[in-house]
Amino acid sequence: MRIIIERSNLLKSLNHVHRVVERRNTIPILSNVLLTASAASLELKATDLDLEITEATAARVEQPGATTVPAHLLYDIVRKLSEGAEVMLRSDEEGSAMSVVSGRSNFRLQCLPQSDFPELTAGSFSHVFRLDSAALKALIDKTQFAISTEETRYYLNGIYFHAIESGGKPKLRSVATDGHRLARAEMDAPAGSEGMPGIIIPRKTVSELQKLVDDPDVAVTVELSDTKIRFTVASVVLTSKLIDGTFPDYQRVIPTGNDKALTIDRQSFAAAVDRVSTISSERGRAVKLSLADGQVTLAVNNPDSGSATEELPADYSADPMDIGFNARYLLDVTAQLAGNEARFMLADAGSPTLIQDTADGNALYVLMPMRV
Repeated sequence: MRIIIERSNLLKSLNHVHRVVERRNTIPILSNVLLTASAASLELKATDLDLEITEATAARVEQPGATTVPAHLLYDIVRKLSEGAEVMLRSDEEGSAMSVVSGRSNFRLQCLPQSDFPELTAGSFSHVFRLDSAALKALIDKTQFAISTEETRYYLNGIYFHAIESGGKPKLRSVATDGHRLARAEMDAPAGSEGMPGIIIPRKTVSELQKLVDDPDVAVTVELSDTKIRFTVASVVLTSKLIDGTFPDYQRVIPTGNDKALTIDRQSFAAAVDRVSTISSERGRAVKLSLADGQVTLAVNNPDSGSATEELPADYSADPMDIGFNARYLLDVTAQLAGNEARFMLADAGSPTLIQDTADGNALYVLMPMRV
């Protein structure tokens, strides 16, 4: 294999694919990226056996071929080369080493054979649909923060995507929960998604996808089989296994009878929560909200370091009540809201609270209270 490629093109593609490769691997080939040169392009592929990403980029191919080299090492080398440089990749006759040459820099990397590189077979896809990257990004961004990191509840370690009927219209909905908070977002269902099964997309796949859908003008093709999902975003193809588990009936935890409404300026509230929680212990992070007519008092009491209070004006006219929340969770939710105001629908100090986005009716959040 012998090719010449612009550093910027190679770096952009490596940036997408190298992140999938785990830093520590017991299987040596999984530390490598597969490089395949043919026609006028170089295809890069990386996998961790659960997730596979491929990207093709333009290159001058003088001799086609394929090999695998350490992904993070190649990325670090290309990252440190001069801007605007051209890079030559050349493997030797035996295929045991590859040279990376740019200007006066010359690196020689150990190769592993292409035949050892694993293939993530996707099977046949039952559903195929397209949607704007901005719409997919919104479904992810508004729910991703609530994904559970508790490995024992593996079925919560991702975002649950499913098609539903809402208000007589088909919708595509994303849900994530860690048992303490729940985030739900939806959009009009794209053609082809009708009747798709409920699927759980793993946390790592969600994280990689989030980075790929930054360009709002790109259409994303989604293909779905029983066990895998494939996203095609411009020249990048991301194939992932799905979490084999049953997502809980989240509808049961979304309160419908909460009748005490609190409306408050979102930015002022988030800043006040951030200020008073400075004094809270890392373990507890509880902030107490004392609701009274026309105002909210935020209070934190930490026996080890002191206390803090702050008053804010608010639209609240129901009976006075005290309720506690994890400060980090409050900040996570308010960061997702698009409107200038946050609306809390409360029942009592021990029941789940519903948080609505005044500017986006397609998203809602549920927070479990804390004892304070």
